[in-house]
Amino acid sequence: MSIRNRIFTVFALVTVAAVLGLFNWLRSDLLPRYMEAQEDLLVDMAWLLAAQIEMDALRVGADGPQIDAGRLAALFSRVQNRRFEAQIYSLLKTRVDMRVYVTDARGIVLFDSDGHRDLGRDNSQWRDIARTLKGQYGARSTRDDPLFPEGSTMYIAAPVLVDDELIGVVSVGKTTRNVERFLDDAIRRMGWASLSVLAAALLLALGLYRWVSRPLQQLHDYAEDLSAGRRVGPPALGDNEIGRVGEAMARLRSALDGKSYVEEYVQALTHELKSPTAAITGAAELLGEEVPEKDRQRFLANIRNEAARLRALIERMLELAEIENRDALEATTLLDPAKLLDEALGSLAPQLEQRRIQLQRRMPTGGIRVRGDALLLHRALVNLLDNAIAHSPTGGELTVTLEQIDGLARCAICDRGPGVPDYARERVFERFYSLPRPDAGKGTGLGLSFVQQIAQLHGGEIALEPRPGGGSCGVMTLPLA
Repeated sequence: MSIRNRIFTVFALVTVAAVLGLFNWLRSDLLPRYMEAQEDLLVDMAWLLAAQIEMDALRVGADGPQIDAGRLAALFSRVQNRRFEAQIYSLLKTRVDMRVYVTDARGIVLFDSDGHRDLGRDNSQWRDIARTLKGQYGARSTRDDPLFPEGSTMYIAAPVLVDDELIGVVSVGKTTRNVERFLDDAIRRMGWASLSVLAAALLLALGLYRWVSRPLQQLHDYAEDLSAGRRVGPPALGDNEIGRVGEAMARLRSALDGKSYVEEYVQALTHELKSPTAAITGAAELLGEEVPEKDRQRFLANIRNEAARLRALIERMLELAEIENRDALEATTLLDPAKLLDEALGSLAPQLEQRRIQLQRRMPTGGIRVRGDALLLHRALVNLLDNAIAHSPTGGELTVTLEQIDGLARCAICDRGPGVPDYARERVFERFYSLPRPDAGKGTGLGLSFVQQIAQLHGGEIALEPRPGGGSCGVMTLPLA
């Protein structure tokens, strides 16, 4: 696994673990917080009812002040018979769902708001009553209350005091069912919020991953192209560390290419210049002696021919050096390859007429467009046509075809010459490698190499294929615009 994939995987796992851990912690912490809020309200209610009983629900008996259960029954009867509508978020509340029971100082139930259910029962062992009778904070929670069978019930007790003497206990109970409903709704919303945060974090991580990994992948592809010897320009990686690495690689590649380029060209040029230089030197030495006029004219013709070959060789080398030192096209326009072919054929019309070569053209009227440098593509087509003409016999046939195949513009220039031997098929695009021509002398061996460099600059390819029935086809393919 690549480093960037490992970083993304670790970030995604840590993010998922963090969000899920936070969600579980909040979920486990919400219930106690909700219960604390309800308990706080019940404490206030219990002490408020205890104060109310001390003021309005006492009677004086033989044994001193006593709690008057009748007054409490009348009060709670009025409350329980009232109906109302209170929309608390998703909960519609229509009645008071609270239970109150009151005991004497021994813990015997004197009043029970739930239909006198526990009236007369000894509740002194219940935690809320027992602790309050001892002067402590009394509270309990139970799931055995038949009034609220769907959930647990929380009871909070407060003492009823007369002159600081405890004469009874009031306990207020309320189901936790509503709290649990609120909690379920809160957890559900919190769950959706957690999923949204998680999705946003992962999308952000994916965006950062692509933002960082894309230039790394471009840098990797650039390095692969360099190692394969492909001529490509450095990718636009931005003004950052990755971009500076790409620029350093481009400078290194340029320095290494320049060194090997000079060495290679000096060796090749030296080798190619030996033959015409030796021929010129030999002819010049012979002309310094007394020779017949016929031989003199022949030696002069040899000097002229070899000098012309040297000039053509130097010109082609300069052109090729200019192209090979380019990493990418500086400016491109939308071009019609059919028009470029017509212009190239027009440039070579005198050669076609001189060699009496029949031209067959199969080109569409329009619709095919490529993007590139018009001047370079014109020179490439001229070189390709010139190579086909040079290898065609006098009175032969030349076929030029342009078509669109699989997103490519395919230009094929086919001759009826001797064709390319199998041993030379892989070498014809090497610098200075040339094959014998039917009616012409030896070429410079730079034309097809020049065409190949231009095709590669345009993202295309060039190949020499055998033509059925004899001859060869120079095929150049370029990506459609």
